[in-house]
Amino acid sequence: MGSPEIHPTATVAEAAEVGEDTRVWHHCHVMAGARIGARCVLGHAVFVGPHVVIGDSCRIQNHVSLFDGVLLEEDVFVGPSATFTNVKTPRAFVSRKHEFGVTRVKRGATIGANATILPGVTLGRWCFVAAGAVVTRDVPDFALVMGVPARPQGWVTRRGERLTLDEDGRGRCPVSGERYRLVDGALVLESEADTGSSEGSISISPVQEGRD
Repeated sequence: MGSPEIHPTATVAEAAEVGEDTRVWHHCHVMAGARIGARCVLGHAVFVGPHVVIGDSCRIQNHVSLFDGVLLEEDVFVGPSATFTNVKTPRAFVSRKHEFGVTRVKRGATIGANATILPGVTLGRWCFVAAGAVVTRDVPDFALVMGVPARPQGWVTRRGERLTLDEDGRGRCPVSGERYRLVDGALVLESEADTGSSEGSISISPVQEGRD
């Protein structure tokens, strides 16, 4: 493990936390109070606001702004120019800083290029938001959503492959061989369904949410 690599054109506040082996590229701006984990990559012109939390091994592509209220667990991919918002009814002349919604993106989720994520939603583990989608409500684990507004269009595996389910609600990843099944309308790994565990889930404490 090594020190973070920060490009000379990037602005990183002294009070921001940047983990080991994280790379912060050209013209990024990381504000005081932001917390970025290890082995992350922030592409060109990424903005990270105060109190934003980014877990380990996330990849934030070019021209993404993460505003106060956004929490990313580990292994999250955010595509180029994806948009997060934190106020539902903004007005230029009305201060709504006390109304910032918390948007939580759970482990392994993918957000496609130019997608828009409205405030206060939760994107489930390993879900996949298609490019250009507008997410207005929570997305289940492993769900594929697309469109405006985003609606479920099937399921994906941890490898990001489309999953075909049989009549019993079971499917197998064509790449990894992992087996999945529907349990009460939710897709789970068979190993998780058998043990009742939730592999790799991260809990972000109220302190980490930056309201301390």
